[in-house]
Amino acid sequence: MLGLAMAVVLSMSQPNPDGLSVEAREAIKPVVQALETEKARQAALAPAASDRERLERMGVLDQAGRHALNSVDYSRLPPEERSAARAAIWRVLGENDRALMAELLTMVPPEGWFLKSRYGEQAAGSAFLIVQHSGAEHWRRFVPVLEPLVARGEVDGEEYGLMYDRLAVSEGRPQRYGTQMTCRDGRWVVENLEEPERVETRRREMGFRWTMAEYEARFAASAPCA
Repeated sequence: MLGLAMAVVLSMSQPNPDGLSVEAREAIKPVVQALETEKARQAALAPAASDRERLERMGVLDQAGRHALNSVDYSRLPPEERSAARAAIWRVLGENDRALMAELLTMVPPEGWFLKSRYGEQAAGSAFLIVQHSGAEHWRRFVPVLEPLVARGEVDGEEYGLMYDRLAVSEGRPQRYGTQMTCRDGRWVVENLEEPERVETRRREMGFRWTMAEYEARFAASAPCA
């Protein structure tokens, strides 16, 4: 699992990858270092005793670089360097995501998903995050599998809704649960919503933590988007 992703992180340690300036490399260092640290920590552990433990570790690795995103300060970079720094970060995270997804595909059980009753909440949630951070090819495979499992309590309804909407938006279809935000004029907004008058009902049926209004308010209170 660690080979491909580790190679990408190591490449960022080499002189001037992607032609980034010294300042840009310093700005993105928190993400690179977070991944390096977590990979080193996991490499020192004994082999996972079960697929459940393996998934839990994979979930921690999936989140390590993303948690560090809040520590990245683009404000000190000239405007023309900010997009290059962001792109470099997402290349590193993307390679890590692809390595994790490749490993997860070798672990999918016969029933098609990692049931909470068998793998536990944390491991099942880790599997969701890894697939959610993959791409439409994998979302198309797993969305139909997840839907009936929600009613059985084996899949979190909000996680299903997030993946359904991400697939729909990627295919140019209306989203159903209003989970995918778009940046417009410096503000996060929900666009292309299927039957907007029913979105609150659908979110409630799936057990979403927030109503649509509360969800939009949380984004409205965040920093302006670019």
